[in-house]
Amino acid sequence: MNRKRALVSDTFKIKKRKNGSEKFGAVDDGDGPADITSTIMQLMTLFPRKLFNDAVPQIVLKHQLYSTHDKTMVDKEVNKLRESGSLLMFQLGFDAEAFGLVFASDYKGKVLAGEEGKATQATVEKFLEKVVSKCTDLSFSKDKMLKEFLFTDSEITQLVKSGVLTVRDAGSWWLSIPNTGKFIKYFIQGRKAVLGMVKKSKYGEVLKDDLEQRKTTSQVKFPLKYHIQDIVGAELVESVPTTSGTLLRYVDS
Repeated sequence: MNRKRALVSDTFKIKKRKNGSEKFGAVDDGDGPADITSTIMQLMTLFPRKLFNDAVPQIVLKHQLYSTHDKTMVDKEVNKLRESGSLLMFQLGFDAEAFGLVFASDYKGKVLAGEEGKATQATVEKFLEKVVSKCTDLSFSKDKMLKEFLFTDSEITQLVKSGVLTVRDAGSWWLSIPNTGKFIKYFIQGRKAVLGMVKKSKYGEVLKDDLEQRKTTSQVKFPLKYHIQDIVGAELVESVPTTSGTLLRYVDS
């Protein structure tokens, strides 16, 4: 059956995983918190920190983990890591189901380094201590910020200016990662380019190992493995086991 999927950012919707889809990568038999943490750390080693002048924490998208682990288990274990305070999750904005994962220590370190000497520093430090360290919410209402966390209107404005909050709608804000505009731009253009590489292959299919070895254009800023984990986890391509290795098949809708 033909199904059409346009290669544009506003249509990057993450579909439910089909039964029997092959998984590849860092999979341990235990499939528990240690396995998820290990996979996150391995994916983070692919994050090009120098590309962002080391000002952005290493970001993994939650659905990238779906290419190596069971989706239900990933969601469960990621929630455990968030509740323990070691992992933070963010709505990245370019897709309703695109969630970024960042280690809390890395996030706080980058935010504090960026705030050093600025007028907003004290307010941001207060936010990291009172909110980020103690709350797993992805967004915050004005009522909650004022009454529960005891921030003033002017302090909220400072938090938005610093980039740790971004406007969700009138009277609410997303928890956010400062300086991620370039990350999202490069991620989306790289995704489109790698999907195009699969689509233009013979029959719209390519072996994963072969794709990983291909030369890329300037549109692809991240390692190919980073993008492959993305397009497989988001089910923008089908992952098919063959005797020659994992075959990636373009999902043409």
